[in-house]
Formats: sequence, structure tokens, C-alpha cells
Amino acid sequence: MKHILLIGGSTGIGKALAEELLQKGHKVTMASRNSLDIDHSYFKHLTFDVLTSDASELSNVGVLDGFSYLPGSIALKPLQMLKEEQFKSDMEINFFGLVRCVKSISSQLSEGASLVFFSSVAAQLGMPFHSSIAAAKAAVEGFTKSLAAESAPKWRVNCIAPSLTDTPLATRLLNNDKKREMIEEKHPLKKIGKATDLAKLALFLLSDDSSWITGQVIGNDGGKSTLSI
Repeated sequence: MKHILLIGGSTGIGKALAEELLQKGHKVTMASRNSLDIDHSYFKHLTFDVLTSDASELSNVGVLDGFSYLPGSIALKPLQMLKEEQFKSDMEINFFGLVRCVKSISSQLSEGASLVFFSSVAAQLGMPFHSSIAAAKAAVEGFTKSLAAESAPKWRVNCIAPSLTDTPLATRLLNNDKKREMIEEKHPLKKIGKATDLAKLALFLLSDDSSWITGQVIGNDGGKSTLSI
């Protein structure tokens, strides 16, 4: 049994990942603004907001074998319509919140612990109207590789870079059939990812089955980042 700390994610990918971990018999602590409706002896919830809570509150969760940071944002606008505050907001929730949490729990990570972060296909693939989120997620990818190098061989650090996934965060972009069909057509696999698609990859990276994988940014995007259609 592993003890995994999930930051954020009381819906969408985080919820799916918590359920996958519990199904495999692992202990899950989730620190998020909203609790999950999970009645399980191995599940614990802590009320925590990455923007306003003191990250030192995470220092008493006990020994950790895994960690995943799930908060994110989607602000898709032309550069001229983006205020500087939006760039700062995206960096705070996607990057600086991650850094604060990792620094807070680093002394609790066990030998061989695995850390899994989330980026976006937009960090590597130039996409219009994504300048703010792409910049924030690019910071996450750089942090992933640097931390992986710094912490090897003690910990493993990897990052998942999805395309648009059908989660509550993406509701506004998928709120009718026409929008959904247009986005599906932009992916070689002609479909939109599900929360479980990302959760199962995160589960693999948190497990010992991925014990020789570190410092990687892994695309889980229906082929969008590498295939031309």
C-alpha cells in the first residue's frame, strides 16, 4: 500500500485518480477546496486552497510515497485581451502553487517516491489564444525536468501533457455538440479525452511499474502534439 497526496482535483481528473488509487488498495489524502463524496477507510480529505492556504499545513500528512498536483486553469483569449493579472493568476495556480506544495511536503517523501504534475499540449504546440496558460504550463515542464535531475535517484518526477479533456474545467468549451465535434476533428483519434484516460496514466506513473521513468513530459492527447492530420 502506498500513501498518495493529491492536491486539488475534487472533480475531473483528480476524482478519477483518487478512485483508481483506492481501487488498487492505496491510501489517498486529498487536499482541495471541496471534498469528494467518497466513503472509504483509506481516504482522507483536507480543506485546502492552493491560492490562499498556507502550504505548511501539508507538513503533517505523514510519510508520502506519491504526490500529484491537479489544479489548473483555462483562459483562452487573444493576447491583446489578456491583462497582466491573468498571466499572474495562471502562474499562481499552475506553477507557484505547485512549487509551494512540493517544498512543503519534500521532507515527507519516502525513498523512491513518485511525483506527477500536469501540463498541457499547448506548452509545446503553438496554439492561438493560449499564451497565458501555455506560459504557465511551460514553467511546470521546466520545473519537472529540473526537479527530476536534482532529486534523482531518490525520487521520480514526471509530467503529463493532455489536450482538452472532458472535465468540469472544460465545460464552457464543450457545451454543445458543434463545439465538441469541431474539437474531436482536430485530434487524430477523433475523440476528446476522458478524465479516466489521464487518471490511468497518472496511476501508472505513481506505481512501481514506472520505476525507470523520470524527467519525462508525456503527451496524452489523442495524437494532437505529434501527428499531422
